[in-house]
Amino acid sequence: MLKHFDGLIPFDFKTEPAESNSKYLVNLLSLELTYFCSGLLFAAVVRRRVWDYAFTVTLLHVMITSLVMLEFPTVWQWWLALGSGLFLMICNGQLIAYFACQSEQTYASFSIY
Repeated sequence: MLKHFDGLIPFDFKTEPAESNSKYLVNLLSLELTYFCSGLLFAAVVRRRVWDYAFTVTLLHVMITSLVMLEFPTVWQWWLALGSGLFLMICNGQLIAYFACQSEQTYASFSIY
């Protein structure tokens, strides 16, 4: 599907968004899968406040992307993909953490620590 791999793939928001563009599809799929798996990882490691880790990682990703590409991303398709990945990460991570830690009496999903 992808003829060559370059180091910019995790940060490339300048690729033309089109269904026929294999590089764009690989970027999109890798972003969504990474965010989905990260939600599971955060649920397993931190068990609480997955949403906080998700927002922090996304903010760091935007900052690193801006530094690597030397401009701030303004492509709305990139922001839509990032937002949907963030939503996936938060939802699956919080649900897994909630059900995995439901038996712990100290677990409170929406309390302030």
